[in-house]
Amino acid sequence: MKIIARIHTDFKEKFGIPRQSGLAEARGRIVFEPEYRAPEALRGLEGYSHLWIIWEFSEAKRENFSPTVRPPRLGGNTRVGVFATRSPYRPNPIGLSSVKLERIENTKNEGCVLHVLGADMLDGTPIYDIKPYLPFTDCHADAVGGFSDEVRDYALEVQISGRLLDTVDEDKRATLIEVLRGDPRPSYKADGESEYGMRFAEYEVKFAVSDGVLTVKNILKIHK
Repeated sequence: MKIIARIHTDFKEKFGIPRQSGLAEARGRIVFEPEYRAPEALRGLEGYSHLWIIWEFSEAKRENFSPTVRPPRLGGNTRVGVFATRSPYRPNPIGLSSVKLERIENTKNEGCVLHVLGADMLDGTPIYDIKPYLPFTDCHADAVGGFSDEVRDYALEVQISGRLLDTVDEDKRATLIEVLRGDPRPSYKADGESEYGMRFAEYEVKFAVSDGVLTVKNILKIHK
């Protein structure tokens, strides 16, 4: 398997990444490795609205195989079969995401760069392949989602002051709120007074959750 590209996102650590692609309109830049920057390789791609991305869970590798995992949306304590989940802890650390193709940019130094929305990948994640999403065959209106159907509408109420929100770049505010609404906390944590810190873009976001309400306590700009 050859790495053909890497995606660059605002997610600098695993904590806070949306649990599925498309849950937040998170932006990503897909930059191809030098040997795969031929413009001809993307000919016709502009005609598609969505893409399948096949990538590597580069920060979630395990040496030993576990046949069961604990899905976050089942509370983090109920075990189900690994092949019945999208857990990153798999025999082969391969991820699959569906993203929206926003545009293709022809750059001087990086070749053709794909700008996508709905990314759920760590900044710098290796990509193995890109394929077009085909609505006539990839969309199944009558599909059943197993235990995931029971929790698909789960969301927190997010409370954030205008003063704190103003410290975030305007083009990142909506995405930050979407990420927080999806509850980035570890699943085994209960509501309470615990304060959490999440890295998003160049910001450290401090928050707490109580009774289904996530309150942002502080947002700090990280100085490099």
